Amino acid sequence: MRFVDLSVAIENNEFTDPPGFSPKVAYTDHQAGAEQLVASFPGLKPEDLPDGEGWAVETIRLSTHNGTHMDAPWHFHSTQDAALGEKRRAMTIDELPLDWCLRPGVKLDFRKFPDGYVATAADVEAELKRIGHTLAPFDIVLVNTSAGAVFGRPEYVATGCGMGRQATLYLAERGVKIVGTDAWSWDAPFVHTNKRFQETGDASIIWEGHKAGLEIGYFQIEKLHDLERLPPDGFTVSCFPVKIRDASAGWIRAVAIFDD
Repeated sequence: MRFVDLSVAIENNEFTDPPGFSPKVAYTDHQAGAEQLVASFPGLKPEDLPDGEGWAVETIRLSTHNGTHMDAPWHFHSTQDAALGEKRRAMTIDELPLDWCLRPGVKLDFRKFPDGYVATAADVEAELKRIGHTLAPFDIVLVNTSAGAVFGRPEYVATGCGMGRQATLYLAERGVKIVGTDAWSWDAPFVHTNKRFQETGDASIIWEGHKAGLEIGYFQIEKLHDLERLPPDGFTVSCFPVKIRDASAGWIRAVAIFDD
């Protein structure tokens, strides 16, 4: 098998998220770790340890939405599945069925769309026709935007197209349970949506892709990486989230797997 890492690293980079929301990593090296280790063993000195070294440890200030992560329906709204006639409490990340997380992948190449564009159901349908793929229930659909190429740079958060309500429901209605994007958000960047909102006063455009989860619950991955390396289909996606009780999201190591 061949593996392609689709995840970004959690790192000290102020441009991976909006100002004030990026993760912070503090590194303890082996010398500092030696001082910590000897504190647990009275009489032990750092020089008694091999090469005078102890452990290396990292302390991280982190949101569940930093790094490559998966959002649960609970992130979008307190309820889900209203359109299915069974409105219920939205699922949290620890309630995700694990068998959904290792499924055939499909890539939609939307790099052609300008920053802030809101993709429609017709856009999804046209791309599926172009690549010759018929959606099957539980396919994991990944959207390749222009944002992935500028991850970690100042323009990242404002780059790429977003997926609109109808585009999201198009996928959910066909049994897709997990979707993903290499952009900061499944929706269009806020800076572009805000401009439209100020012009129209239409609140329905705000977070419209996410809010589709109120109608049909789904899980979504954000901040994917290297989607350019993937073909339209013919691979499996592995995307198991960290189990955090009652949480709106969990970090994942997203990987594409090919049977070579």
